[in-house]
Amino acid sequence: MSGKINIEVVYALPDEQILFKQQLPESATVAEAIKLCGVLDKHPEIDLNANKLGIFGKLTKIDATLRDKDRVEIYRPLIADPKEVRRKRAEEGRAMKKSGKI
Repeated sequence: MSGKINIEVVYALPDEQILFKQQLPESATVAEAIKLCGVLDKHPEIDLNANKLGIFGKLTKIDATLRDKDRVEIYRPLIADPKEVRRKRAEEGRAMKKSGKI
């Protein structure tokens, strides 16, 4: 074995998705992958202490060791709480039914 793994780092904005492919040593961590790929240079707003991170949609820690073909995902903070949005939508729906405007 070559002692290298192939991984991807992805970061998505509302109007742009960025994918970095790179080859790293087998013992590389999530933090090393993010720092080495250059995404922090292009998007300095990313705060590794605040942004959540994942591998294939599952939350992970910054010091997790990567495996070959892993995809590291950097998540942006939510603008609105999804539960709160659904609750407001349900309340609006009930109000519409009561007023007979459906």
